[in-house]
Formats: sequence, C-alpha cells, structure tokens
Amino acid sequence: MARPFLAHETLPEASGPGPVLGRIDGAAKVTGTKLYASDFRAADMPGWPPQTRHALLLRAPDATHVYEGLDLDALDPSAKPDVVVRAADLARVGVTVPPFYAGHLLCPEGETPLYLGQPVALLLFESFDAFDRARLAFRDGALLKFGPETGPQTRPNYAAYRFTRVAGAGPDAPDLYSPIQAGWISPGFTEGSGRPIWAPLPVSEGGDYAQGAAHGEAIRAELKAADPAVLTLERAFATQSVDPMFLEPEAGLAWYEPSGKVLDIVIGVQSPFEAAEAMATLFSAAQPDSRPARIDAKFAYVGGGFGGRDHTPFPLYLALAAMFFPGKPVRLAHDRFQQFQGGIKRHAFAMRSQIGVDRASGRIRAFAADHVLDGGGLANYSSSVAVVGATGAIGMYSVPKVDVTTVAEHTRGVTAGSMRGYGTLQTLTALETLIDEVATALPLDPIELRRRNALPTGGRTMTGNPFSVSVRAPEILDKLEAHPIWRDRAAHRQAARPGLLVGTGVACATKDFGTGADCALGSVTIDAEGRVAIHGDAVEMGNGIGTALANRVAAHIGRRADAVTVAQVDVFDALGLVTSGDPYAISQADQDAAARDPRWVPAISSATSASIGAHVGTQAAAEAARVVFRFGLWPAALALWGIAPRDPRGKQWRDAYWQADMLILPGLSPLPLKAIAAKAHEQGGVTGAMAHAFSRWAWAEATFALPGEDWTADIDALAIRRGSGGFERLARTSVAFPPADYNRIGTAFSSMCGTAVRVEIDRATGALTIAKAYSVFECGEVLVPQVVLGQAQGGFAMGVGYALLETLPPFEDGPGNGQWNLGRYVVARASDLPLHTLEIEVLPPLSPREPPKGMAEVVMIPVVPALLNAIHAATGHRFQSLPVTQAMIKDILA
Repeated sequence: MARPFLAHETLPEASGPGPVLGRIDGAAKVTGTKLYASDFRAADMPGWPPQTRHALLLRAPDATHVYEGLDLDALDPSAKPDVVVRAADLARVGVTVPPFYAGHLLCPEGETPLYLGQPVALLLFESFDAFDRARLAFRDGALLKFGPETGPQTRPNYAAYRFTRVAGAGPDAPDLYSPIQAGWISPGFTEGSGRPIWAPLPVSEGGDYAQGAAHGEAIRAELKAADPAVLTLERAFATQSVDPMFLEPEAGLAWYEPSGKVLDIVIGVQSPFEAAEAMATLFSAAQPDSRPARIDAKFAYVGGGFGGRDHTPFPLYLALAAMFFPGKPVRLAHDRFQQFQGGIKRHAFAMRSQIGVDRASGRIRAFAADHVLDGGGLANYSSSVAVVGATGAIGMYSVPKVDVTTVAEHTRGVTAGSMRGYGTLQTLTALETLIDEVATALPLDPIELRRRNALPTGGRTMTGNPFSVSVRAPEILDKLEAHPIWRDRAAHRQAARPGLLVGTGVACATKDFGTGADCALGSVTIDAEGRVAIHGDAVEMGNGIGTALANRVAAHIGRRADAVTVAQVDVFDALGLVTSGDPYAISQADQDAAARDPRWVPAISSATSASIGAHVGTQAAAEAARVVFRFGLWPAALALWGIAPRDPRGKQWRDAYWQADMLILPGLSPLPLKAIAAKAHEQGGVTGAMAHAFSRWAWAEATFALPGEDWTADIDALAIRRGSGGFERLARTSVAFPPADYNRIGTAFSSMCGTAVRVEIDRATGALTIAKAYSVFECGEVLVPQVVLGQAQGGFAMGVGYALLETLPPFEDGPGNGQWNLGRYVVARASDLPLHTLEIEVLPPLSPREPPKGMAEVVMIPVVPALLNAIHAATGHRFQSLPVTQAMIKDILA
C-alpha cells in the first residue's frame, strides 16, 4: 500500500536527546528512500490512478530563423504522441504567464524563438516506450521545422545601475555621496545599440542620476590622472557561463482530477511558495474546463539546487502537462541533455576594472569597474545578480572612492539566473587577481596588502552602510599568513622536482547572505509523551536544513525532533497572513499603513537561497520553540518542582538548561522532558507554537500577549496551541518592521572566507595538480558541524571546476543546441581535487550568543582567484579569463 507523501518526506524515523550528530536525512538518502521528486511515480501516491504517463518538452535549437512547427510525419509511428500542446493551445485555454516569466511559454509558430532552448511544444504519451523513442528522435532538433532567417530577436536590457560612493574626510565623517543616502540610480538614456549612456548628459531629465554620475566620472578622472605617487592598474576580466550541475535534473509528477477539478503536483524547487503562486496565476483566467478549483502542491526534497531551482519555470510546464492530459498522472522529467538545454545558467561576465593604490602606504584610494552580464533569453534574476555583483565588487576592503556600473543584457542564449556566488563569484575573482597584481607591482606581501585595506568593524561598504554582523577579516588574514602552505611557499618552490613549477596563491572574500526581503515560517509542537515535531518552509537541497531546524529547536526544547517536515507552505493557515506590495520597493508610508493590519507581513515565504538556511530558515521555528518552552514547559516544570508562580525562582527560566533531555536548574532535581511535557498537557499550557519571521537586513520585532507576560521577539506573527487543542492566532500588540530605506543597503549580513592553495604544474604538458589547500571562514553559531564541513568541501570542488574546467560556449555552439551532456561538459572529479590534503577551519563564534551566518556561497568564492594567483606564482603569467585550462597553461609555457 502506498504511503502518504508526507510520510516519505518526514524525518527522522527515530530520535533521542540532544542535538543531531549527523544528518536526520542521511540514512534515508543513502539507502534510496523515496525523497526526491524524481523518485515518485503515480503508483506511489495514495488515491491516484496507478499508471504513470509521460511528457516531453521540446525546445528550439535555433533562435535566428522562424519556427514553423513540428515534423510529426517524419516520426516513427511507434513514437507518436497522444497529445500535442502548442502555443495556440495555450492561447485557446487562456493561460496567464506569471509576470516573472513574461513572454511566450511556448514559441508560436511563425515567430523566431526568443532564445536558444525556448520551449516550442509539449508532447504527452500514454506509454513510456513511445515517449522514449520520441525523446531520442527529437534530440538533434531535426524534427523541428524552421523557415526564413531573421537574425536574433532584440529586447531591452534587463537592468542598468550605477553604484558610486565618495567617503567623507575621515572614518567618522558622513559620506559626501553614497547609494544609501541618494538611492540607487540608473541612466535614463541608451545608445542605438541599447547600451546605457553612463556619462551625465546636459539635459534636465535624470537629475538624480546626473548627481551620482558626476561623482563617478570624477573618480574615473582621478584614476586616469598621471600621479607618480599612485599605482594605477586597469584590467579586463571575463568569466564564462556554466551549468549548476545538480545531481537530480528537474522532474515532477502531476495529476489533474477533472471531476473534483483538483490539480495534484509533486515537485522539487527552491521556492515552493513562489511556485505555488505561479501555478495559480497560470490558470487564474483560463477557460472554466481548464481551470482547477484547487492546486495541491506537494514539495519534495531537492537533489541539488545551487540557485538553479529558484524561480524556475519548470513547474509551469508540469502543470500544463497534467491539465492537457486530464485524469492521467503524467511525469515530466529532464534527462541531462534537456537540463543543459533548458536549465538556468550562471551569468557570463565581461568586466573592466581600475584601481588606484597609494605607493607609500599601500592603501587603496579609488576603484572603478564596468560589468556587462549575459542574461540570456528571459529576465529571471539578471537584475538582482547585476546588483549583487556590483555592490560586492570591492570585497572585504575599505575603499573611499568607488564607482561601478553594471548592465544585464538580453541575448539569445539560455536563460541565466540565480547560482551559488550570485555575481560576486565573478566580480571578486576579477578583484582578488587584481589585488594580487597590485601586491606584485608595489611590491608588498599579498596578505599585508589585504590587511592594510581590510574593512574595519563599523567601516562602510560601497553602498555607504556598515556590516551589521561581525567583521573578522584580521583573524582570517592572520590564519592564512601563519599556515604552512603560505608560510613555507618559498621553500616548496625551491624544492620542486625537475620539470615541475610550484606556485602558491591566496585570496579572500566576503559574501552577503540574505536578499533584504527574507522570511521564514515554522512551527514546533510537543505531545504528552515528549515527542517533538517541526514544520518549516525552508527547502532541503543538500544544505542540511532539516538537521539545522532540529538542532536549533533542540537548544530550547532539549530533544532533537522526532519528525521534521520541510518545504511546507500550506500548514500555516492559522497565522492568517496577508501581504501586499513589493517588499524590496515598498515606501515607508505604505509599509506603515499596511502594518496597521495585525495580519500583514511584507512577504509570506521566500526561496531557500542566498545562504539563508541557517540564519533565516531556522528563525521562525527557533522562536516558536522559545515560546513553547517559556509558556508551556517552564510552567509545567515549576509545578513539578513545587515552585509557586510568585516564587522568585519562577522567573529564572533563562538560567535553566538542558542536559540530554533533562531540564536542570541549579539547586533543584533534574526533570525529564517526558514528564514536563505530560504536565504541560495536563495544565493546558502552550504545547505548540507557529511563527513567521521577516528580515530586511534586520529582524522584524513584534509583541504578543501571552499568559502573564507581554512577549517580544524577532517574529511578526504568532499562533499557539494549548494542550491538545488547535492553533489559535495571537494578534500582535505592536510591530516594528525594518525601515523601508534598508532596501538601499547592498550588503549588511556577510560572512568571510580565505583560501590558500599550492599548485604543481608540469612544464611539458601544462597539467596542474593542487598539492595542498586550506580554507578558513566564519559563520557564527555552527548548527550542524558536519554539514558546514561538507558545504566547504563542496564549495572548494565547485571552485576548482569553475576555475579550471567548466565552460559553456554562448549561442549556437552552447547548451541551447541540445547536444550537451557530461561527455562534453567537464566537472571536477576526484582526480582534480586535493582529497587528502584539503584542510578546512571554521572560526568559533565570537560569543555564545552570536547567531548563525550563511556560509554556503562564500566558501566557493576565494578558491577561484587563489588558484589563478597560484598559477601566476608558478608561471609568471596572469590569465584574464576563465576557465584556465591545461591547454592554455601549456601554450604560455611553450
């Protein structure tokens, strides 16, 4: 008999006292338990018809000729589809494309595809054999018909911004100009080619831009001036498009039951709430017979994301497949060819940077850069990636004058969007290789140069705000300097075997975590037997979020959870949340007016991305657990100890602590959690809490009337359960949302990482071996040490692939042609990595109360420039584009 879907997704199956030492999902994953969307078939779903049908999404390998349709007559009869869905069919039923995915979901016949890999048709099959034959027949694109050549379609740029800051006369003086003061600016005029006109024009329009641009042009003029006291370098750097290469290609299962008009979907994405909203929008104005009355979206574990499953259009096509095959469960699952052709890619960047450094002091005086991003065929997150790359372009350094322009362009390439590192991987690679070149030119030790320029605590970033978290660059630099890889680099170079070139490189990075509009939903309940259950909306995609939830809650409840269910967005109705407006653009007046509604929040649920898992994803559940302890378990413990409510000891709940599952208060007998839980249920105390948290570079804070106390916490919505009853929403008595002006902040939450590597290069072949490597970083409170270590190791491997191996050509030779797979796309393998000589060090938190910080992205970033700097140290050549392949190294050694 099929198990309910949530029974598959709820882990662990057994629990115990204290925090989890491994992963709650570890055993299930390695033993092949059905967890991922790709695991499920119709027979696994209770109440579904048992036979699974199949869908094939066809994509255009050409974006310069008119698409004229499918050549189904050339298809073998055994491969014929049972249903063909074309653009005209979508128009007939009246689907609505969600604004984020603006454009044609299927390219209409008679039009030139907007981009390579644009879907053109959806084929539905009763049998797997017919589907599989058709999949192979359509692979080379020959059965898609194209007519006259038109050239590629042109579209406006996705975004163009300029970020300029001019510091005041001293560290404590206000900035003369900065984005946080003046707001973000964009040029109002473009050239005929569509490129922005960055120079301020002598016209009345665009006064805000002209002010910032005038400061920016002055900075650039200073950098161009010939000053013998200043070392000035100008360099170009280019990074490539790559694929996220998550292990599980996108897949899903859906069934539309026409009599009840229910659309059931099993899918794995990083942004469940957004996917559910997008599917609802898709059918919101459809013809009555094509409009589901209810969508039941079931969100599975995700087999890797790295950003590539955040706001992906894949769920829309899965939903359409089910609606056009009513009554029949249908599976849409990419193979690796299809994932390469249609999956979201990392943006390729073209960058030109200028830096001016005082020769005497080694202090950076000014920095300017111009970035051009290839956004591909749909906007997706191109605007946001451009912003994050630009605002992170000076890394961990204090620079008094900065001017960075960035433009994200539409091209006919495969759509680019979110991916691990999110723009800063590209811009910090360019920066950290440039910093190394500065050190060589001055000359100055590379770590000493970084130390002299490191942003101090309270120092301002390029948008004009300080970090609001700990700044630990000095410790990281000290660790790098003292490590044998760096300390003994000269000795290793001299001891190199004949024919080998040895070089050591170092690099540092700071990477923001969070987006400026992040939120979390979480609930915690405890039954009369002491069993703990957690629900959260964050997604498990290899990031260990379920284990992090269990451990953060265990710190308050004393027991790791017996049941943790993640990616849940439909179990928090008791909160009664409503939202309106754009949390990134809302005005203070509109926010204040909306906040008068005690159910209003700026956003309800956000994607699991931007390294927010530990910091944001666990926040609501942790605060819910605090409420359960303070207003349920603590009063029950007092009763068991025989302490009257008015006894002064009744207020010592902050002094109590858990040892295993025993609650301890000095001077009193330890109490087992099971007994406390039973008493809490007997008393009708708080045995469950459900909360919502929102962060815009600071937590929203609200006050709620709880038994005997007004409770203030870093949440903005709360519901509680008493005894074995249901959840009841508590109206907040006050709320303070972070100011709307915080939307001008580029980065406020940030983690730092440094990497040192030693490489050995065979002079005859150019083959590179990473002999030793060391990464050191900080991430506040470490919730799951093993997961943090794994993220750092995985980040190192991805950095190696990006620096030395992975690349996707643009346009017709690239993945949009449908011919790419792992035979052509080379990722880092064990032989490319220092499996036994990679050392990872995590700095302990500065205090026991330091919260967790996001770290999954920052651990990848410095690996790339550290490798490039090591190659320079070995060969004397600086490469200005990625990847640096063996053939490229061999060429410069010839």
